[in-house]
Amino acid sequence: MPGLRERQKQRRRERIYRTAVQLFRERGFHQTTATDIAKAAHVSRGTFFNYYPYKEAVLLDYGAELLTQLSEQARAELEEGSPPLDVLRRMWERLSEVSERERELLSPLAYELLNPDPERARSAFEALPLGDFVAEVLRPLREAGELRKDLSLERIARSLADTYLLSALRWSAYTPERRLKDEMLKFLDLVLEGALAR
Repeated sequence: MPGLRERQKQRRRERIYRTAVQLFRERGFHQTTATDIAKAAHVSRGTFFNYYPYKEAVLLDYGAELLTQLSEQARAELEEGSPPLDVLRRMWERLSEVSERERELLSPLAYELLNPDPERARSAFEALPLGDFVAEVLRPLREAGELRKDLSLERIARSLADTYLLSALRWSAYTPERRLKDEMLKFLDLVLEGALAR
C-alpha cells in the first residue's frame, strides 16, 4: 500500500492530468498553456512541471490510457478465440474512431513521436507501444507459420504501427473530411498483404 504522501501525489497528478485533457478539449491543445492547466488544477506552475516536464507529456499519459484500453479489448477477444486478423481489424477500427473523435488531442500526440529531440521522441515511443500490442495480436499467426519468416514479428508489428501513425498524420493535416477508419483499413490490408506468408 502506498503511503499517504504517495497517494496525495498520485491524486494531484491525476487532477492535473484530467484538468489538462478537459482544457485541451475545450480550448484546443495549442491554445492551452501550462499556466492555464496549473491554475485550473489549483496548483502552481512549478508543480505542473514537477509532474509533467512539458505540456505534450500530458498527452503521453492520455495515449497510454487509450492504448491500454484497446489492448485489453484485443486480449479478451483473443482469449475468446477470435481470429487474430479479425482482432487486429477491430483494434484498428477502434483506434481510427478514437483518432477521429479526439483529433485535437491525437494530432499533437502523434507529432510527439516524431519530435526532433531524441529524448522526447524516445519517451513518446516508450509511452505508446502500439507496435508491441500489434505483435501480441499477431503472435498466434507467427506460431502457426502464417507470417513471413524473413521478417521478425517485431518488425512487422512496428511497420503496421508506423503505417498507422503516418496515415493518421496525413489524414489529420490534409484530408480530415474523409473517414479515417476507411483509410486505415485500406492501409492495414495493404501492409498485411506483404506480411502474410505465401
